[in-house]
Amino acid sequence: MKRLGLILMLLVAFSCLNDKNMPSPTTSATDTNAGTVTTPSIPAVVTCSPDTVYFNQTILPLITSNCAMSGCHDAISHKEGVILTDYTHIRAYSSTTNPSGSTLYRSIVTGYMPPKGPLTSTQMASILKWMQQGAKNNSCVASGNCVATNVSFANTVLPTLRTNCTGCHSGTTPSAGIDLNSYATVKVQAANGKLVGSISHAAGYIAMPSATVSISPCEISQIKAWVTEGTLNN
Repeated sequence: MKRLGLILMLLVAFSCLNDKNMPSPTTSATDTNAGTVTTPSIPAVVTCSPDTVYFNQTILPLITSNCAMSGCHDAISHKEGVILTDYTHIRAYSSTTNPSGSTLYRSIVTGYMPPKGPLTSTQMASILKWMQQGAKNNSCVASGNCVATNVSFANTVLPTLRTNCTGCHSGTTPSAGIDLNSYATVKVQAANGKLVGSISHAAGYIAMPSATVSISPCEISQIKAWVTEGTLNN
């Protein structure tokens, strides 16, 4: 009987070991937002939906432009030990169980970062909604044809630049002395060719938003069209 009891105890113990809920490689065990770096899944590309916030089209360029610049949270500077250059690291400071309490969102909504000034309410809402939707490493392509005629500065060009560029190129000390946060200053860069050259990653220009991150082909076409149409303040 003693031997039978011992065998039963061993079987129960073995069963418990195999029934534990081990965390998935792509998520933390509790999603407590403690800076745990996770392994990203490969994003599936789908047609863009207006009800979904996409990491690669909205969150990555927004964080890269405003937080991952040199001297802050890029891979070289990693201020306070924080890197925010890709999905793996951004996800580590996000939360799907408590989005509004996540390190990423609290740092932004309280004004702790970015240091050059707060994000817009729309940008903050996008980050929060992305986490509420699961903080996925998702991507999309626009449906239909890209509209690159009669391009509006206020409705198309400036929002694109504010998502991708003004984290570095705004404020009292913009990077390289280039401000892209107003019509007058953007027009200067359009006139000297740097705006189109940089976003197109053309030879002889500094690739922007970075050497590894580009704005979408449609957005490039729209900015080119706006320049060709006379850089109107429309």
